[in-house]
Amino acid sequence: MIDVAVFGAGRIGKIHAGNLVMQPGVRLKYVSDVNVQAAQELASKHGAQVVSIDAALEDSSVGAVLIASSTDTHADLILRAVAAGKAIFCEKPVDLTLERAKACAQAVADAKVTCMIGFQRRFDPTFEALKTRLAAGEIGDPEMLIVTSRDPGAPPVSYLKSSGGIFKDMLIHDFDIFRWILDDEAVSISATGSCLSDPAIAEAGDIDSAVVTIRTRRGRLCQINTSRRAAYGYDQRFEVLGSQGMLQAGNHKPTEVVSSTAHNVSQDLPEHFFLERYRAAYAREIAHFFDVLVNGGTARTTIDDGVKALALAEAATLSWRENRTIDLSK
Repeated sequence: MIDVAVFGAGRIGKIHAGNLVMQPGVRLKYVSDVNVQAAQELASKHGAQVVSIDAALEDSSVGAVLIASSTDTHADLILRAVAAGKAIFCEKPVDLTLERAKACAQAVADAKVTCMIGFQRRFDPTFEALKTRLAAGEIGDPEMLIVTSRDPGAPPVSYLKSSGGIFKDMLIHDFDIFRWILDDEAVSISATGSCLSDPAIAEAGDIDSAVVTIRTRRGRLCQINTSRRAAYGYDQRFEVLGSQGMLQAGNHKPTEVVSSTAHNVSQDLPEHFFLERYRAAYAREIAHFFDVLVNGGTARTTIDDGVKALALAEAATLSWRENRTIDLSK
């Protein structure tokens, strides 16, 4: 039996807790959150106890911790969990600063503990199927990746002020997709953006719309377009152009029913938000984490992947702010 402590009882903590209790041989033992009521509600739902983080880390029976707390706590909790010898699953990003994220990665490497970062899109069945077919050579050598990533609406400005900005908060997932799908690293990145939906976002020093262009070591190209506002729902698509064809991964819809009448042809809008769109991916990534703990091997999304995605996010932020292409080849 693997006893687990969950740090963070918000919406993503609830999703992860619900998925981990479904794993054979895994038990949610502790929940910790600064919001005591939220922690109590989540703990009572799954037969766990509410304790402090210190108490959870000091319990030798706890084999793994799941970090789903606010971004500004991630690095500290990773380091504390490493010191306690726990396996770690942590939501993205590792930290808002690249220097501290690298320090976390070094601590993980030195302690030789498992640390998986929550880039759940790699576990989406559609995206994974595309990756498998790409790797099998179905469209030859990949040459260009186009990613569309749009939210139905922006989070509260109070959240954006401490989020690290759109590149670290939102596009960090797309930077991970870029590295995973093309199996390549960036040598240059150029980003531009605007604030088109809410002036308060600009006043907070952020943007809500961005376009990023990346060139890789092998000369491949990637373009990412993103927006905090898509009136029609959560828009998550990408396509890969190869030397012998193209592969596309489209949006998910609540149903696949298509209505055809004398007036129009219609179908459902895309799933409205990430919790619905990536429901299966969240379940599969947690199953993968515990499979690694039980059977060994390397997690599919390591802390090194978290550091590399954050490095791209930092470079994109700099490119946008200084209106120049950032050379990453050195």
